[in-house]
Amino acid sequence: MLLGSWIWGTVSDHMKRRPLLAMLTGGLSLSLFVLVILPPTYVVLSVAMIRSIMFAGTGVVTIAVVSASSTIARRGKNLSYINASRALGFALGNVLAGVLLAAIGFRLTFTLHAIIPLLAFASVWFLPRENPVVYKEKIGAWSAIFSSGLLDLYIATALRQMSVFGTFSLLYVYMESVGIPVAIMGIISATNTTTQVLALLLFGWLADKVGRRRIFMLGFLFSAITPLFFVFAANIPGMIAGYVCLGFSFSALYSGSTAHIGDRVPEHRQGQMLGLYESSRGLGGLFGPVISGAITPVIGFKGMFGVMAGIAGLGFIVMLLGNTVMGKRIVGN
Repeated sequence: MLLGSWIWGTVSDHMKRRPLLAMLTGGLSLSLFVLVILPPTYVVLSVAMIRSIMFAGTGVVTIAVVSASSTIARRGKNLSYINASRALGFALGNVLAGVLLAAIGFRLTFTLHAIIPLLAFASVWFLPRENPVVYKEKIGAWSAIFSSGLLDLYIATALRQMSVFGTFSLLYVYMESVGIPVAIMGIISATNTTTQVLALLLFGWLADKVGRRRIFMLGFLFSAITPLFFVFAANIPGMIAGYVCLGFSFSALYSGSTAHIGDRVPEHRQGQMLGLYESSRGLGGLFGPVISGAITPVIGFKGMFGVMAGIAGLGFIVMLLGNTVMGKRIVGN
């Protein structure tokens, strides 16, 4: 996932995105059909790795298609539709998987889940034909980051993801330690995705109305606040409030930042720059759990949540100050 998003994003800038998206959705379907035979563990792990790489590709290629085909006035709203549909798909997929496993077992569950990507594969061919991409001067990825003024956004996003993944990697353990029933934990965590479905639509619309920067800065601020709920309210309402705040933080951050990247990057760079953005999120997610696991035995859960809030706050500060010291100054939004 860490490199997959960047690789697929770069590939999508050098070939038609519709056939690429069809290949990825078809590959996802095929990988699930392999699991129907209930293969050995090493095959399952290999398939899971391949699926993760392909899944990373479907996300970044899809938003690149939408971003490149949108006008500045509607980019936030258009991206909100695809982002909200992805959140809804995550929620329904988790529910469906649990219900089907209990009712019909592994083989039929894998079969039915393999059919769903086939529906996506078929729908890809009904997308509008793409305009030919006009390639300009060759420029490296790092040069493109500096020239577009996006370095501060990528750094701040990595810090935000570090905080979120660090916080939530041990949250179930913390909830058990404060006496929250296991049966309630799933309901609590579901409030995050439920919040995202509507919040992504709202913030996508607002990003077109009030500007991208105001919206993703709100997302960074919510991210710094989220761990503090678990410090001061170690109960069910506090946990729900934290997950809801997480849903708002992701929705504002993702809606504003993806539209912002689309505004600042030419069409022939959309996939690569959006892929690098996804990779920066993955980089933060890699280190966050390591840090939280290392410091929690020393300073306790509440101390760890405080540190994670500080890391997210640092991301907010990077964005607050970074537009004048990193890359080009961000203006207009």
